[in-house]
Amino acid sequence: MTVGLIPGSFDPFHNGHLEVVERAALIFDEIVVAAIRNPQKTEPLFSLDERRDMIAESCAHIASVRIVSISSLLVDVARDVGATAIVKGLRAVSDFESELQMAQMNRSLAGVETLFIPTSSSHSFIASRLLREVARYGGDITPFVPAPVAKRIRERFAGGDHDVV
Repeated sequence: MTVGLIPGSFDPFHNGHLEVVERAALIFDEIVVAAIRNPQKTEPLFSLDERRDMIAESCAHIASVRIVSISSLLVDVARDVGATAIVKGLRAVSDFESELQMAQMNRSLAGVETLFIPTSSSHSFIASRLLREVARYGGDITPFVPAPVAKRIRERFAGGDHDVV
């Protein structure tokens, strides 16, 4: 059985992430989506539990998906879930530079390979950081996120000065 591990902070999970999960599900028997707390990023908009729930709701139509949250080395998680490969989405050439370094480190540490899946051009500009900013200022992010995520963002920003999504 082949297992693809898709790690990310997913804060929030967006349509580019969903595209990578859907495409990876065509390649692997099982997909494990791992929501991580990235200490290098700003304070998260959603807790790990909330992100895990949103990912599960957004991927409910994909039978082979399992959701986990992690706070350990990715290669340890890959070993624990029996990952055949780590799967990473690429939006642009600039993503490749840092992702290649991580892929080489992961292979050196644990022998686990990384598969890169480029997103379609319709999703290549979507970034969670930008979505958080747009939502905070009352912009409509519904075209860029699955419906369960849009609902949670509406709830998160309800009662503010702006009518969000």
